[in-house]
This record gives sequence, structure tokens and C-alpha cells, in this order.
Amino acid sequence: MKFSTPQTIEDIARILNCDYIGNAEFPVFGMNEIHVVEPGDIVFVDHPKYYDKALASKATIILINKEVTCPDGKSLLISDDPFRDFNKLTNHFNPFIAATAAISESAIIGDNTVLQPNVFVGNNVKIGSDCLIHSNVCIYDNTVIGNNVTIHSGTILGADAFYYKNRPEKFDKLLSGGNVVIEDHVDIGALCTIDKGVTASTIIGEGSKIDNQVHIGHDTVIGKRCLVASQVGISGCVVIEDFVTIWGQAGITSGITIGENAVISAQSGVSKSLEGHKSYFGTPADDFRKKYKELASIRLIPEILDKLDKLK
Repeated sequence: MKFSTPQTIEDIARILNCDYIGNAEFPVFGMNEIHVVEPGDIVFVDHPKYYDKALASKATIILINKEVTCPDGKSLLISDDPFRDFNKLTNHFNPFIAATAAISESAIIGDNTVLQPNVFVGNNVKIGSDCLIHSNVCIYDNTVIGNNVTIHSGTILGADAFYYKNRPEKFDKLLSGGNVVIEDHVDIGALCTIDKGVTASTIIGEGSKIDNQVHIGHDTVIGKRCLVASQVGISGCVVIEDFVTIWGQAGITSGITIGENAVISAQSGVSKSLEGHKSYFGTPADDFRKKYKELASIRLIPEILDKLDKLK
């Protein structure tokens, strides 16, 4: 998430009421999670296990709960609760603004786009030309939709990320300041939910087709011309490369990559990254032929046991 105007480290420290290490005029351009940070971004870290990863990341401002040696060319924001203060920055630079109309006056809608009755379009939404948005679709703030996109009834674009910190007294929610981006020629079925990124974008690539009742988690990036069948569940921060096919009721864990032209069979459970140009099946998902050989071997177990009994 980039700030509308550049800040300084002193500006940010003043907002958070915290100490900092570095030149007061050190530039700050935005804030992001560690997997999408760029130079000029703030990243937060609140566990010693991840200190080194955060300090070595592309982020040049680290919001951290311990005073450590600051790497060259970077600055530190010292906070007793980086998670809380990251939320404070999201609220400050991207506050929630309540809707005042079913279709926001700030929305930009292209030529020949049809919005059926009861569509909700939030603040700062951009919708391209020649789109068809069916009734009861809900498009949250800052969503970007390309040209020639069809979205069927009941789909929601831009709900919050499912991201919580487990504190002793409650689950504390990490606020979502990102958005959803739908590229050209995408079709999205009925009753789908596509969550916004925490600080970046959840992206559906050009020409991809999403069936009914699919859930896509925060910060996931789906490539070009992918097919995703009904009731697939995709966790947050997944990268699905171009031309991937995922059949019904498959489940995909967070933070992994599915390679180009991979095919994932129905009801598979994907728990690790998968190479492209292969077909996968089962839970945990593995090479299609290997998995079926395993199943065939399992079916032989009763016969093998019977023969062993006869040898006794």
C-alpha cells in the first residue's frame, strides 16, 4: 500500500508515538507485508524468529519490538506492539469511509457496462467497458475491474483478509488496506468470495474463469487463462501461474506456488508448492500417476494378507 504523499520516518514516529533509529528525513513511501515489500516500505515484525528475515528484506523501514542493530540504508521504528501500530498506520492512511449510495459517486464505470439491480459499488472502484455485473454483487472500495468482465449474482469482491493475531484475551484482527484487481476477460460465477490484500492486491489474471462458490484468500495472485471449478478454496498469499486448472472442491494451503499448466484434480488437498506441466491428485496432492499406483497397491493389501495367512 503506497501513501498518497511521501512521509518521513519522523512523520511516522509521530503518528505512532514511538522512537525511531535513522535520519529524521528518511523517506517512507508505503507499507507492506514481507512477501510484497519494496524499498521505501514499512514492514512489521514482532517475533525474534523473524527479525533477520525482516531486516534483510527489501523493506527499508522495519517496525520492530526490540532495538537491534540497524542495517545500512535502513531505519527502525521501535514499538512495544508492532501489530497494533501497523493497524494504526492502515487506519491513518487508508481509513474506512462509509458508503452513502448503492453506487458511489467516486466510482468510475466504463462504456457499455451493465449493472443489474441491487449491485453495490463502493468508493473509488474502477470498472472497465463492456462488463456485465449481475444483481446482488458487492464490490468493496478500491476494487479495479478490467474490460469485458462478467460477474454473477451474490459474488463479493474485497472482503477483509482472514488474518488474526492470537492474543491471550482475544483474536486481534490485522486490518486490510489492499484491494482486488480483476483483469480483462475474466468470468466469475455466482456466490464467489475474493478477499482483498492486506496491503497489496489480490489479482485474477486476464482471461481466467472462476466457477460458482469459489473462495480466494487475501493477496493471492492467479495468472492468465486459469480455470477454477466450483467450491475450490484457495488460501491467502498463493501464487497460481498461467494456464492452471483446478477442479472442484480442491483445497490449497497458504503461501505456496502452483506452476504453469498444472492440473489439480477434484477434492485434492494441496499442502506444498507444485511444479508446472504436471497433473496432481489426492491429499496430500502428488503426481497423478504416482498417486493412482499407490491406491492400486493399497487395494492389493487384503489379497496379500490372505496369501500370508494361507502360508502360516
